[in-house]
Amino acid sequence: MKTLIAVAETGSFSKAAGELNITQSAVSQRIKYLEERYGYQLLDRSGQALVTTQVGDLVIEKSRRILEIEKELLDGLKRFGGKTRLAICCTPTFGIGYMPGVLNTFMMQNASIVDLKFMFYTPEQALKGLKDNDFDIAVIEHCDDMDFSGFLSFRLPQDELVFISSPKLGISEPALGIDNLLKNRLFARKEGCSSRKMLKTNLANCGKEVDDFASVVVHDDLRFTIQAVMGGGGVAFVSRALIAEYVKNGVLREHFVEGFCHVRNRTVAINSKVKSDTTIQKFLDCIFAAFNSSVNLFQIGAAVATLIAPECAPPVIC
Repeated sequence: MKTLIAVAETGSFSKAAGELNITQSAVSQRIKYLEERYGYQLLDRSGQALVTTQVGDLVIEKSRRILEIEKELLDGLKRFGGKTRLAICCTPTFGIGYMPGVLNTFMMQNASIVDLKFMFYTPEQALKGLKDNDFDIAVIEHCDDMDFSGFLSFRLPQDELVFISSPKLGISEPALGIDNLLKNRLFARKEGCSSRKMLKTNLANCGKEVDDFASVVVHDDLRFTIQAVMGGGGVAFVSRALIAEYVKNGVLREHFVEGFCHVRNRTVAINSKVKSDTTIQKFLDCIFAAFNSSVNLFQIGAAVATLIAPECAPPVIC
């Protein structure tokens, strides 16, 4: 039902797949299942954009009500059974670089009382998930244009991004001009990711664009990207949090580009409906401990919409 709603809102299987972080084939199969289940065509596929049929409009209307009732049911179940449910989403960089340690610490302290749901999303998808009550808490790396109004939000230390290359490419300068990198293949994230947005903005400020690289490979798996660069396949613009050990061990080199801004913001946002939950406070403790900082959720008045926690980020490099 969520998939059907996403297709109706975006008008596209591929866009719905991007929003839901699933494959286009999975979207198609889910819609096919619903159409077979109810015995009617729910989407008109004859035009350039998918639109709902009259029956599809009815199914979507009832689906929204069913999903809301399900959410109320899950919220009500939190009072029973001795387990608290916690739904978390984050952007991939934080998920790979920090979340394993955060989750390990949290589960060691709360394994008997918490049932966890955990997903990777783009910044926009994460905020939409909070608004739709799909998640209780989100950790997001983002550019300056994110709107956190309506959520309780805390500023985490900024994330620093650099270009990386293998020593095999022979790029030895730690600071260089963008023209020194354009002759290489670029491994880039998909549209909608903040690192891709930062890269495009930085390139535009230098009078360049992504297609000016020798070639471009778009891949959403950061581990694959790092391994490909390590093998000498090209360069990539990634978080230092992911590659610090590789640089230290000499298997990767990092590069700062003249005229580039190399930092983005990192924020933890909380669904306003659960902001006084003790489980949320415990999870926040684990997140801030990863940055040697702290915040107390219960010191914040109910009328406060946003709190910026003390900064402990590295200096801004622009």
